[in-house]
Amino acid sequence: MRTLLSRAIQIDPSFHVALGLIVILGVVEIFFGTSYYVGRARANRVSRQAIANAIARPRAASPASVYSPAPALAQPAVPPAAEVTSPAPSIVDQLLREGKELRERGDTTNALARFQEALDSEPENTGVLEEMAQTYEAMQLFDRANDVWRRIKQISPSDSAMYELADRRLKVGIAATAPTEPASTKPETDITPRKDIGGNADGPIMGILDVKTTVTPDADAETNLALEIGIKKEPGAVVDHDKVKILVFLYDIVNDKDIKLTDADVTNEWVTPKHDWSDTNPEVLLVRYVRAKTGGALSESSLSEAAAKVRPGQKSRGSKGAADTGQRKYLGYIVRVYYDDELQAVQAEPSRLLQQFPPSKNPSAR
Repeated sequence: MRTLLSRAIQIDPSFHVALGLIVILGVVEIFFGTSYYVGRARANRVSRQAIANAIARPRAASPASVYSPAPALAQPAVPPAAEVTSPAPSIVDQLLREGKELRERGDTTNALARFQEALDSEPENTGVLEEMAQTYEAMQLFDRANDVWRRIKQISPSDSAMYELADRRLKVGIAATAPTEPASTKPETDITPRKDIGGNADGPIMGILDVKTTVTPDADAETNLALEIGIKKEPGAVVDHDKVKILVFLYDIVNDKDIKLTDADVTNEWVTPKHDWSDTNPEVLLVRYVRAKTGGALSESSLSEAAAKVRPGQKSRGSKGAADTGQRKYLGYIVRVYYDDELQAVQAEPSRLLQQFPPSKNPSAR
């Protein structure tokens, strides 16, 4: 049988050829069929992507067309809001206007209440403080008015118009507390805006720039403090320093009720070297007050010597006398500046000392 099979295969070699051709044709047919369907599938996919992109473009463009006008609509909404809020007056300005109107109608109590309410919001508003000081002056409360003017002077720059106004008010305001002649007895031509507190029609030559109090801790003293007093000349004034007199009176409160000149040690010295007012800079006088824990006291007859009577280039020192009973504490000061024996400026702290010890036009008087 093996022989017959071998012969059959050898006899018919075309079988292998036909079988090979069939296999080759099948492979070719499968290859072309696969290529055909793969190409169609790729073409369908590309066409679908193109259609999707074409649909996506109008969709993406449509929101821009819808929302693009939105900024144009939002822009005009901002300026009107700013126009509405910017002209609205502040609460302080409104209270200030109401206070002025009340004062003009004679209602000074409610006017002060409006000014105080405005100061609660802006404590250093010099405009409100000015109106409050003028209201106190209208009420004849010069002590309180001076306190407000002094506060304005402290918080205002020294070269500002408000500072000059407060300084001028503190000088002329003291004279307002003293009785004056009726207005009908003086012609209007005799009234000079620049007249100083001493009555000099040419205006003041000297002035007090500032008084600073510094307390120094001292284990050996009950009280140790110093006053730095700035003395200036008025612009354009020519000063003969031999005609300048500066009186500094220091006061104690005795047994928490009586006010008397101090009996403590009082010394003075110039901080500035020249103190002749040859230039525009102020000259600074330093007055020291020292109350020892165990010290004597001055007699009533010599208490006036505790005032620092100063001429440029000189020093003075308080003297001691007989014992004076009572518990003493430092209260405050009065500074008087004279030029050619005419009163130029006065400053006190607390200001009520000016009511109890009014300034005299003559430097030799107490």
